[in-house]
Amino acid sequence: MVVEGWLPDYAIQQALTEFKNGSYSLVITTGGSIEKGIYLSEYKNFAEVSAATFKKLGLESEKVVAVPTPVVIKDRSYASAAEFNRWLSDSNLKLQSINVFSLDVHTRRSWLLFKKLLSPNIKVGAIAAKTQDYDPNKWWDYSQGVRTIIDEGIAYIYARFLNWKS
Repeated sequence: MVVEGWLPDYAIQQALTEFKNGSYSLVITTGGSIEKGIYLSEYKNFAEVSAATFKKLGLESEKVVAVPTPVVIKDRSYASAAEFNRWLSDSNLKLQSINVFSLDVHTRRSWLLFKKLLSPNIKVGAIAAKTQDYDPNKWWDYSQGVRTIIDEGIAYIYARFLNWKS
């Protein structure tokens, strides 16, 4: 299972539950640089923070791998998928399928980007953590819901139709 490292703690807990209930062998965390608090933290990127969080929540160290994303100012989700692909190519793992675990509506875009990079050799599924920022069934009643749906809608269109990275 590949978990996007920028997820809030409650989503990491949901990912841990999915890991324990599924037939996964590893949690691979991705994520770029932390932009605030790096002088106070031993962790410099979201991949390391989320990997440490999984361990703190009781997941065995040998079942967690952090795959940090290089610093980018554009296409962060794509960069995470590309770095995971590079890491996988250099590893001894022979995966037939993965599930990408992300948050709410962002999950569709992450799934698309991982699928662009990994198919047809690896089947890519997606699991969305349930947001606590708004009621997804009435997103239009919440300012955060409206912002998220609009932002992710635009970002998905960009990733699907305008960003032609191969």
